[in-house]
Amino acid sequence: MDADLAFALELADLADAVTLDRFRAEDLAVERKRDTTHVTDADRAAEQVIRAAILDRFPDDAIVGEEFGAEGQSGRRWIIDPIDGTANYLRGIPVWATLIGLERDGRCEVGVVSAPAMPRRWWAARGEGAFADGRPMHVSDVDDLSEAQLCYGELPLWEMFGIGEPFRALVASVWRTRGFGDFWQHMLVAEGTADIALEPIVNLWDLAAIQPIVEEAGGRFTDHAGTATPAGGNAISTNGRLHDRVLGFFRASAG
Repeated sequence: MDADLAFALELADLADAVTLDRFRAEDLAVERKRDTTHVTDADRAAEQVIRAAILDRFPDDAIVGEEFGAEGQSGRRWIIDPIDGTANYLRGIPVWATLIGLERDGRCEVGVVSAPAMPRRWWAARGEGAFADGRPMHVSDVDDLSEAQLCYGELPLWEMFGIGEPFRALVASVWRTRGFGDFWQHMLVAEGTADIALEPIVNLWDLAAIQPIVEEAGGRFTDHAGTATPAGGNAISTNGRLHDRVLGFFRASAG
C-alpha cells in the first residue's frame, strides 16, 4: 500500500474516534459560520487531531482544512474536511464523513472517505485502485442516459447559481434520481451503484479526497467545464461512459 495512503487511513482512525464520540451527544456545541453553514465542536476537534498528527509525522507538509484554513508551503498538501455533512451530523443522521486528501505537486493522489456511523470507508491511491471497506470497487458500465441513476446536491442551489435549466433537462433524461448529496453520491458512483453525481457549488476540501477515489474506480471527475480538478467550485462524477453527455448539458447552457 502507498505509504501516504496508509498514513491517511491512520488519520481517519483518529478522526473517527473524535466524531463518533460526539455524534448525537446531548451537549454538542453548534454554531453558524459567516457563510451561514454550521460548525460543531466535533468538526473543530477532528480537524485539530488530524493536523497535529500530520505535523508530527510530516512537519514540512502543507495543510488546508475547512475549519482552520491553510498553513505551510510545500509540494505536498493535505486537504481536510473534518465532517462532510455537518448538517446531517448535528441532526443525528448517520450520513457524514471525514475526508482526507493528499495533493502531490498539484495533483490529488490519495483519498480517504471515512463514514464511521454508516459504517463505511472508501480509499484510493494513484495506480493502486479504489476500495470500499477493503474490497476493490469499480464504476458501472451503464452507457445510456435513459438507464442511468443520478444523484445530486441541494435543489435550490441549481437555480440560485443559474444552472437550473440544464440540471432539469439532465434530470428529465435519466432513469432515476436521488438527492443523496455530499460525499456519498460520489462514492456510489465509484461503487457502481449510481452512474452520475452532481454538485452545483462546492469547496476544495469537499472534493480533494473524492477525485482519486472516483478516478481509480474507473470513473471521471471534473468541474462543469470539463476540467479534472477539485478546485473548480462545482463537480461532476460519472462512470466515464456518460461523462461527455452530462457535460454537454452544462456546456450548452454556458454557451
